[in-house]
Amino acid sequence: MTIRLLIVDDDPLVRAGLTLMLGGAEDIEIVGEASDGDEVAQLALERRPDVVLMDIRMPRVDGLTATGTLRARPDAPEVIVLTTFHADEQVLRALRAGAAGFVLKDTPPAEIVSAVRRVAAGDPVLSPAVTRRLMARVAGAAAAPGDRTARARARLALLAEREREVAVAVGRGHSNAEISARLYLSVPTVKTHVSRVLAKLGLNNRVQIALLVHDAGLLDGPDGDVG
Repeated sequence: MTIRLLIVDDDPLVRAGLTLMLGGAEDIEIVGEASDGDEVAQLALERRPDVVLMDIRMPRVDGLTATGTLRARPDAPEVIVLTTFHADEQVLRALRAGAAGFVLKDTPPAEIVSAVRRVAAGDPVLSPAVTRRLMARVAGAAAAPGDRTARARARLALLAEREREVAVAVGRGHSNAEISARLYLSVPTVKTHVSRVLAKLGLNNRVQIALLVHDAGLLDGPDGDVG
């Protein structure tokens, strides 16, 4: 399968470098480039990308706004945000808006290609270590921790027990295969549970599940009970 990719960055040199780097992969087709977030919605409609590589900081419409707009659509493309920071608060906001992960602009070319492939296959591009570091930043959000925890737990209470166990495992950064082994489920069954969790909670991807589980304070305990 050929992955259709849209590149969004206000720096023409960055766009050229990404196009050169990613266009050399046999399974990736660059279907368009945008220099600002206000161009993304129309280009995505016209070019139908599978994945959008999105800069965060742009002069007119930032990548966060553009990501939220895209991910609110039916059959939305996946979004990977580009950043120069490991733990930028804007990255967290982009993940909450529906981005599937992020890559640093100085990431080696092979890893960026791998990230595009992984996101196209439905996997987030956040390692467990990076997920934990990003989620730790949520603790400094504006909302009072008690309020945030109560809201997150109320949402997770909508899940069946097994779905909740799968959600906590996702929050800990485990892959479908690892969840399968830990919970004695088949991989297809794990995928079904993940899909149900996303649908019930109105979330876009596994990263958002992980953030919600973190907000609920369930990553320190051994069993993921909501209480």
